[in-house]
Amino acid sequence: MSEPPDLKTPRPTAPGRTSHGVPGWLVALLAVASGMTVANLYYAQPLLSSLRDAFHVSTTGAGWLITLTQVGYVVGMIFLVPLGDRLEKRRLITVLLAVTTLALVTAGLATNFPLLLTASLISGATSVVAQILVPFAASLAPDHARGRIVGRVMSGLLTGILLSRTLSSLVSDLAGWRVVYLGSAALMVVLAVALHAALPQHAPTTNIPYAHVLRSTVQLVRTHPELLRRGLYQAAMFGSFSAFWTTISYVLTGPRFHYSAVGVGVFALVGAAGAAVAPLAGHWADRKLARPMTGAALAVAAVASALAGFGRHSIVLIGLAAILIDMAVQTTLILGQHTIYQLDPDARARLNSAFIATFFLGGALGSQLGSLTYYRGGWTAVTILGGALPLLALLYWLSERRVDTPTAQ
Repeated sequence: MSEPPDLKTPRPTAPGRTSHGVPGWLVALLAVASGMTVANLYYAQPLLSSLRDAFHVSTTGAGWLITLTQVGYVVGMIFLVPLGDRLEKRRLITVLLAVTTLALVTAGLATNFPLLLTASLISGATSVVAQILVPFAASLAPDHARGRIVGRVMSGLLTGILLSRTLSSLVSDLAGWRVVYLGSAALMVVLAVALHAALPQHAPTTNIPYAHVLRSTVQLVRTHPELLRRGLYQAAMFGSFSAFWTTISYVLTGPRFHYSAVGVGVFALVGAAGAAVAPLAGHWADRKLARPMTGAALAVAAVASALAGFGRHSIVLIGLAAILIDMAVQTTLILGQHTIYQLDPDARARLNSAFIATFFLGGALGSQLGSLTYYRGGWTAVTILGGALPLLALLYWLSERRVDTPTAQ
């Protein structure tokens, strides 16, 4: 069994691996696991109206639940994901899932809003398991198929993001919001057992001390301008995405549409159609189309936000906007990850850490700004914010194209 030629350190082995990539069952497991763990960040989005009433907090206060969960994810990306280069991955994943389980149980049993916020912050930090699994898949795949393999795993992750809203709405309507968190805790236990049994051992790619790992992550940002550039593109996109999905539940449950929690969850299924673009994005990456397709996706996101604003009285137009926004965000995410994984094969976990932390800061900012903007200016103001962010990124993309054409991916 041969290794990809660009890898300089021992890589994990998987039964049945061929020159075309990793076994289909392992790709499917990684995709499902990524989707299940990242879903923990989004279960609360369609429940904000219910949680606001249950804990007697304001609309802006309820929005902090999404913001702090995403901030926790950033903390995990900065301090936990780099350990994927330093420690054996299977053991690290098991420990993180155990902590996630405890945090979700605490959230499900919370008797006050500050405790729910704290538990969400912790579960957000340890749900970075998804971002350890994606570079894991990239390390298993050969160069010519890496984009497709990452795209397939990312399709699972992105489907988890989108279906989490529907699942939480349905479960909450049937059994209450607490069961959403407790049920996810049970799923994390099952997932920890399955991954520990199925994943091949993955030797660390570096033995430098943990403090040096963190410093080297910062150094990677300085060394590779493309890493910061891709992070900023995605920060703008994810900010727009978060502003839309954090506030849409208020729109749908408000006087214009009168949707129930289940109705909000069913609407979220519309956005799940956007996950279909993930394999295509991986194909575009393998064909070296990352740059032009990134620009196209930024433009689509801006148009989608405008469509959501002009069609504020039409659920069909808002649904179309949701699909387009999700497709655009997923496209730039997969293209960005494919680009950064080429920068240093021995530091993929640290590269992913810096990339995801950067854009999740944009997502956290988008969530909070979306709540504040909705409170101050309503849905139209939210869509203006959602369109402005990708437009700014598009302007940056145009300037970078002129400056960095010789070396850009």
